[in-house]
Amino acid sequence: MAFSLALAFCQGSATVNRGVLLRPGSLRIGRTASTLHHPNCPAAAAAAINRAITYSQQKQRYRTMTTTACVQQQRCVSVDNINPAIKTMEYAVRGPLVIRAGVIEKELEQGVKKPFKEVIRANIGDCHAMGQPPITFIRQVLGLVSYPPLFGDPNISDDVKQRARGILDGCKGGSVGSYSDSAGIEVIRRHAAEYIERRDGGIPSDWQNIILSAGASGGIKVLMSLLRCPIDGKKPGVMIPIPQYPLYSATIAEFDMEQIGYYLDESNKWGLDIAELERSLTEARKISAPRILVVINPGNPTGQVLSRNNIELIIKFAHRERLVLFADEVYQDNVYEVGSSFHSFKKVMTEMGEPYSKMELCSFMSCSKGYMGECGIRGGYAEIVNLCPDVRTMLLKCISAQLCPTTAGQAVLDCVVNPPQPGEPSYALFMKEKKAVLDSLRDRAELVANTFNSIEGFSCNPVQGAMYAFPQIRLPPKAIEAAKKEGKPADTFYAFQLLEETGICIVPGSGFGQRPGTYHFRTTILPQPEKLKEMLGLFKSFHEKFLQKYK
Repeated sequence: MAFSLALAFCQGSATVNRGVLLRPGSLRIGRTASTLHHPNCPAAAAAAINRAITYSQQKQRYRTMTTTACVQQQRCVSVDNINPAIKTMEYAVRGPLVIRAGVIEKELEQGVKKPFKEVIRANIGDCHAMGQPPITFIRQVLGLVSYPPLFGDPNISDDVKQRARGILDGCKGGSVGSYSDSAGIEVIRRHAAEYIERRDGGIPSDWQNIILSAGASGGIKVLMSLLRCPIDGKKPGVMIPIPQYPLYSATIAEFDMEQIGYYLDESNKWGLDIAELERSLTEARKISAPRILVVINPGNPTGQVLSRNNIELIIKFAHRERLVLFADEVYQDNVYEVGSSFHSFKKVMTEMGEPYSKMELCSFMSCSKGYMGECGIRGGYAEIVNLCPDVRTMLLKCISAQLCPTTAGQAVLDCVVNPPQPGEPSYALFMKEKKAVLDSLRDRAELVANTFNSIEGFSCNPVQGAMYAFPQIRLPPKAIEAAKKEGKPADTFYAFQLLEETGICIVPGSGFGQRPGTYHFRTTILPQPEKLKEMLGLFKSFHEKFLQKYK
């Protein structure tokens, strides 16, 4: 089914293009030979823009429409005079497919008939949105610090109250409504350092090297901005895995840095090959000054867990090539495959001894993933080791301009790094809930990979960790040709049809990067077990019909 999109997001006034009037904030998505319209958009406008245009034309039309409106309204700011780096940014996880999914949800609410009853949002790792229950201990601490009269509730155990008092004692005025230090509440930073020491078998962690942030993303962005400096007239470069988490490509574009992609080895469970790193670096040095090597472990979107030997080779490569290591370790609790284990880059680097133990390393953790899934509360930390003291001073100056990370996010992070201990009243329930979440995710990881591997034209590596599968699909030549006619990547073409016919929202592999000539998609494993089985059944049925249609 072919689609034409015309997106109009002008917030202030109507958008005018070739005589067509689109109301402020309206979203227009037309279907060939039929009309899908936003209730606030006149039927005449819907008919006027409802024609088949290519995927690339869709984006250009949006730019033209909004620019035309801004010029006609004589605004000071138009698309032509904003930061050009912002215009090049892409974030596939919340791209056109997700916008369309939102429209479909509204249509279902209004009684529009579809071949399905709901949209299954498998596009993003939003745990609680997909039915994962919150951890009682975390929510009780958050409730107490947010509303202290709850300290009088006899149903809340003493150890929970003790954790909450410790957080409030670290807040100015005893309230999470106050600003914290720019690097975060000191007692929570200390707890984070203690957590890292326990995780790494006693290797010391200095709390002053801990920076709290709004999720891991906040720390990643501020540290990347620190290295945004041309070298010998060349843009600073950032090496990122392909496939990659779009935060990195979007941030690199925003900061006008050079993206340096290195391909993961799909034939080896998405492992990281040093020869590929060397190839990528050699090519990149012709046009940029590579400064950062990003490693995501466990992997997003690919779900791999790196072996210790692989990590050692990566560390040696980064040392040899004088690259700062960014270790994205937010899924460190999410390891499922028997025989796989999480090894922190800091632990391996330290145990390798000098000169590797003296390397600059930035590692990241979040309360959005793991067993917690507190995505919207935005808590995380970065540990920065072996950074020059003068540079650290500059970093602290940089984050001070952002005042402080959200104190609610800091409180939740404290629950992660300072959890109930054996013998405390909350321990048994905490461990029961944590185990239930991780055991269920392990079962779902296996179910997803096995199901995809049973479908004709699919191949899927084991989901060793994290929250996603990234299967490859072999599409018929006729489907690829049909996608070309619509001006869409073939995997995007496939994903749009999947959404329209089943309500399943995934992210095409082209949004993460993939080897030319291959097609993939990312799906989460987060739908609850019965919903996941239903989703996989719909997926299989759709794919069989898709193959029949384009054979």
